[in-house]
Amino acid sequence: MIPILLALASVTPHVAVAASHGANKPVAATAKKKAQKQAKSAPKKPAQKIPDPQASVDATRMIDWIASSHNNAGYPYAIIDKKAAAIFLFDAKGKALGSAPVLIGIATGDDATPGIGAKNLAEIGPAEKTTPAGRFLAKFGWAAGKQRILWVDYATSVALHTIPPGNPKERRVERMLSPTSEDNRITFGCINLPKAFYGAKVRPIFQKRGGYVYVMPDTKSLEEVFPPIRVQPFLNASAS
Repeated sequence: MIPILLALASVTPHVAVAASHGANKPVAATAKKKAQKQAKSAPKKPAQKIPDPQASVDATRMIDWIASSHNNAGYPYAIIDKKAAAIFLFDAKGKALGSAPVLIGIATGDDATPGIGAKNLAEIGPAEKTTPAGRFLAKFGWAAGKQRILWVDYATSVALHTIPPGNPKERRVERMLSPTSEDNRITFGCINLPKAFYGAKVRPIFQKRGGYVYVMPDTKSLEEVFPPIRVQPFLNASAS
């Protein structure tokens, strides 16, 4: 092809250019149509389904206690079940809005290391990467990089947000989509949520005035972290 074009160009350059474009145009058009046809006929890759966690016995106890005691004080609220690596979301009246898997701190443990909120990420040791248990009034605020996130406990730098861009070797998306909760421990202590669940359900009900986040324990008992839950069975019995 190159010698022919050179020969044509030596006589009539404009004709050579036209000849080369004219020769390639039918081939390119045919290739384009073939690619489009193959793309239409190719089977579509099914979208990865986000698991829908079911409430455990302890999570059910938390749900019943908050609903009957009105411990949420008129705020929307979320229950984080660390053992199941799941979130259960409710509006201010206790209506269930849905559930989703979450990613939590690498280390087990229900207490934050004193002063951890003032440390850089590089200074935090493996045993310190816990998601502390307790009842927190969560509100939106600013984080580094001018990012607005839902702070669960600002003092210990624990927030609730979507999966951040980071090291692909951590496989955070794959961990979240896996059918088990065994691989959901990967964060420095923050709680990561599916982007769709966070954007469609969590942000709308928390963005106005915040809400409560109840983080269930994984080493302590429910009664240690939430003492009022001890009397719930008696309240249920008297109510019936």
